[in-house]
Amino acid sequence: MFRNRELRRFGLLFLMLAAIVITAGFLMDPAAGIIALASSACFGTAFFVFTRARYRNLARISKQIDQVLHSADQLDLSGFDEGELSILQSEITKMTLRIREQNDALKKDKRYLADSLADIAHQLRTPLTSANLILSFLAKNPDEREQQTFVRELEGLLMQMDWLITSLLKLSRLDAGVVAFQSERVGVKELLASALKPLAIPMELRNIDVRVAAPEGTAIRGDAGWLSEAIQNILKNCMESAGEYGKIEIACTDNALFVELVIRDNGPGFDQEDLPRLFDRFYRGKNVSATGYGIGLALSKMIVSGQGGTVTAKNHPQGGAVFALRFPQA
Repeated sequence: MFRNRELRRFGLLFLMLAAIVITAGFLMDPAAGIIALASSACFGTAFFVFTRARYRNLARISKQIDQVLHSADQLDLSGFDEGELSILQSEITKMTLRIREQNDALKKDKRYLADSLADIAHQLRTPLTSANLILSFLAKNPDEREQQTFVRELEGLLMQMDWLITSLLKLSRLDAGVVAFQSERVGVKELLASALKPLAIPMELRNIDVRVAAPEGTAIRGDAGWLSEAIQNILKNCMESAGEYGKIEIACTDNALFVELVIRDNGPGFDQEDLPRLFDRFYRGKNVSATGYGIGLALSKMIVSGQGGTVTAKNHPQGGAVFALRFPQA
């Protein structure tokens, strides 16, 4: 504690004053000098003992803070009475909790980033491998018809990779919070028409019957472009599940609290173990033959929840999958 310059100055000043008082006391009366000497000694001893105890407590706090900075799990600041370093204890405890929370969040983000990069690499590797194989077949096959077939397959793979990269970029933007959703009144019928338009040809080729029941004038509030994409991803999932000559039903209900869109297909539905993770990114289900990349439903959930809505999925009692999207009243 004597490394403290202010404490050394105080000790020097105290010794000087004590010497003056003791000298003056002995000059006036030996008894007064003895009393002054005893008082100075008692005061100096008490101050020394008290200050040393304080410095020991500060040293203990400093040591424990150093342990926290080196990834110790706990900070023990017990043993301080009320008023004794209480303010410092409170502030250090709050600082430690904040540091620990930030450290845990950084570790979680680091693990999530590593897992996401691994998933992205895996998702891109499959179509890239197929594209390389097709290119090698093109180089070795002189038949024009087969070459055209390979070219069409290659175009399909490139479109898949383009959709995958675009979706990943959208997910990244949503994660980063840089997307500013517009808040406008959107008619439900117009929204459904916009979502169904890009899927019209694929559904026609598969002979899928789509039925829409939405009351006139029903509207929700949100970003029409993003909401259209969210519904489109769900419809695409239903289309793939329904298969050839399948059916998709879209019903809209309106009450005082919310507007609900229910989308149902007549496919096989979901496995029970898949239901809790349907909206997890990159989750493709336990079925090894499952198609897709596990991005569409995750993107839909982020878009809908980002605009104050909710989306859930379940199996219909009579078969098929049911998606329910709820939006607060506009």
